[in-house]
Amino acid sequence: MQYVKNKDHWLKGVMAIRELDDPLVLFHDWLREAKDKEENDPTAACLATASADAVPSARMVLLKDANSDGFVFYTNLESRKGEDLLRNPQAALCFHWKSLRRQVRIEGNVTLVSATEGDEYFATRPRSAQIGAWASSQSKPLQTRFHLEKRVVEYTAKFGLSAIPRPEHWSGYRVAPKRIEFWRHGNFRLHDRLLYERNDTGWRREWLFP
Repeated sequence: MQYVKNKDHWLKGVMAIRELDDPLVLFHDWLREAKDKEENDPTAACLATASADAVPSARMVLLKDANSDGFVFYTNLESRKGEDLLRNPQAALCFHWKSLRRQVRIEGNVTLVSATEGDEYFATRPRSAQIGAWASSQSKPLQTRFHLEKRVVEYTAKFGLSAIPRPEHWSGYRVAPKRIEFWRHGNFRLHDRLLYERNDTGWRREWLFP
């Protein structure tokens, strides 16, 4: 029991005691530290999906929002991950902050963000990124680099100086977490692992062997 108390003391040093039952508070605390100390893309996470036939695939995405409703990223809906999520709307995210020696794993069901959310976020993107969303048929075969660059030129000319609307094939996904696990490096591989699982009343938490 003393070992568990020591672990709880570590958490109390990170945030207020009353917030221990909310994993989102801890996640945002760690994310703030990562933004201060990670040199490259502290919001990057590995997104794992699986096809309807249970064939897995993984790639990096950037977190754009995280709240009690879930963790949001944006992408081409016709990409491989989009096709996976259409047929099997479950996913896992893994954040790894090497400089902090910390990791967060998230698992949950996936839904599309609303059209309004998608439009509002798309409007904040650099114009070049907006053009890119129209020009790239993500995950589809590409004959040459020139073919992609030609499409960029074509869409740049098409929209001119006018506002660029969000393509129907481009939007965001929200991962509603059912499990969130926090991992912190420990000496001699005696790492700390704290698991939160959602239940009918909120979150249940427990420590795991490393």
